[in-house]
Amino acid sequence: MKRFYKETAVDTGDGGFRVLLDGRPMRTPAKAVLVVPTEPLAGAIAGEWRDVPEKAEINVTHLPLTRLAATGLDRVTSQRTQVVNDTAKYGASDLLCYRATDPSSLVQRQDTHWQPLLDWARERYGAELAVASGTTFVTQPHAALAALRGAVAAHGDLALSALYNLTHVAGSLVIALAVSEGRLSAADAFSTAQLDELFQIERWGEDPIATQRHDGIRRDLDAGARFLALLGDARLRG
Repeated sequence: MKRFYKETAVDTGDGGFRVLLDGRPMRTPAKAVLVVPTEPLAGAIAGEWRDVPEKAEINVTHLPLTRLAATGLDRVTSQRTQVVNDTAKYGASDLLCYRATDPSSLVQRQDTHWQPLLDWARERYGAELAVASGTTFVTQPHAALAALRGAVAAHGDLALSALYNLTHVAGSLVIALAVSEGRLSAADAFSTAQLDELFQIERWGEDPIATQRHDGIRRDLDAGARFLALLGDARLRG
């Protein structure tokens, strides 16, 4: 579908801020009015549509904030418990809990960058996760998983859309929560989640396929972090 509108704008309505295309409220794929709780987020979404070149094809990959908002409105609002569960379950196999046994330089790097985040999760949420070496699966304490689920459930519907995507892309609920709380930037989330692969690239070099995949991961993490930042305090349930 090519760009079909000339102007974008933001106004108030439907309990929040709406994005307008030629004066008409934008709608989600499920035909709901796309309304968000903060003006900065609405403005950023409008900016995505404004930046689509005249007569160009509308590429959804260039509208990451729009997609996150639409997912929150169309899916999370009607399937909230399922999305909370799908996000929280990553705590049972969080990337940060599985450490290499060698080489020693990788072991040290994981401990330096990953352990402080696990310590933060313990202090922030009371979630003390166990760490394993090698490929052995570790069963996490029920209390820790319950605490992390509570942290996930504290997010509002729109924020939960971004939190799930961050968790899925990073392979770590702790990393996603750290981004949501401002403990990690998107760039730091990328380097933390991709620590093992970046270590191997340092040793052997990067191929074009890996470069393309990493670019996609960076974009997804950037979008999730920006979306949550634009929500501000509205990311949490009232």
